[in-house]
Amino acid sequence: MTPASPTAARALPAASPRAAAPRPRRRRFAAPAVLLAPFFLLFTAVTLVPIGYAVHLSLYAEHRSGLGFGGGETVFTGLGNYTRALGDAAFRAGFSNLLQYCLLYIPLMMALALALALLLDSALVRARRFFQLALFLPHAVPGTIAALVWVYLYTPGISPVIDALNSFGGQTDLIGHPLPAVVNMAVWEWTGYNMVIFFAALQAIPREVLEAAVVDGAGPLRTALSIKVPLIRSSLTVVGLFTVIGSLQLFTEPVILHGTTPSVVSTWSPNMYAYTAAFERHDYGLAAASSVLLALAAAALSFVVTRATRGRGRRTRSQHATEAAA
Repeated sequence: MTPASPTAARALPAASPRAAAPRPRRRRFAAPAVLLAPFFLLFTAVTLVPIGYAVHLSLYAEHRSGLGFGGGETVFTGLGNYTRALGDAAFRAGFSNLLQYCLLYIPLMMALALALALLLDSALVRARRFFQLALFLPHAVPGTIAALVWVYLYTPGISPVIDALNSFGGQTDLIGHPLPAVVNMAVWEWTGYNMVIFFAALQAIPREVLEAAVVDGAGPLRTALSIKVPLIRSSLTVVGLFTVIGSLQLFTEPVILHGTTPSVVSTWSPNMYAYTAAFERHDYGLAAASSVLLALAAAALSFVVTRATRGRGRRTRSQHATEAAA
């Protein structure tokens, strides 16, 4: 082996110590920090700060002396506002109405959205884009306007629907018991939106899997229930989680109905209770405490839904693995 010539050795540049040294950690994280800074600033300003301020308000109460002409005094009450909210029968009744609403609305809306998505994904439907647009249009209508339209259809004397039903004899009162009316409004508004999510997930399923199911002799119903639905479980979980969170924020529909029927009181839902406490009774501590309790209930319920769906998904994967091994 011949040694390298002096000319070749001089031609090779010496390695620079600065180039050989690894890049400092500051430069490595500088670009991500700059890009993420606007998000964290907005998140802090519109989420963390309001939450902290609500928790702060919930720990204080304003006590007025005499007839209230001398002003008031802000007093630290600790958990006193939370005790008052939990001890108020109207607040507990609002949670009872909300629970009944969730038990009716969530299964009905998700089942209807999934059924429509499976129907649109099947080979039996023509004009898919027309039906997608037609079913999605109710969600494009603002919630307040949609609620006003439904109140018009619910009100006896001016509603053509009520007049048509009463023409057969009898008296129809669709808002005497407001829960079905509120559920109907929400189902009409959100079914098409969630149907689009399910349909997009169904379109992402590999066609080879569906063709293999057909070759094995699976019919359309068996393919939908045994192949398609398990493959879009993640979409079902996400929609279910967001639906639970959105259901706990029920406000627009009962507020619109509150002005037309005495069966919907000003504390019909927890959000209405907090709104009434803040803007009618000017009890901001009680309003903040009830809002924090509602947020805690939403977080706990979301955690339960996430854990339940994750456990079911693990059991399903282990079952599939066992079947494949067998």
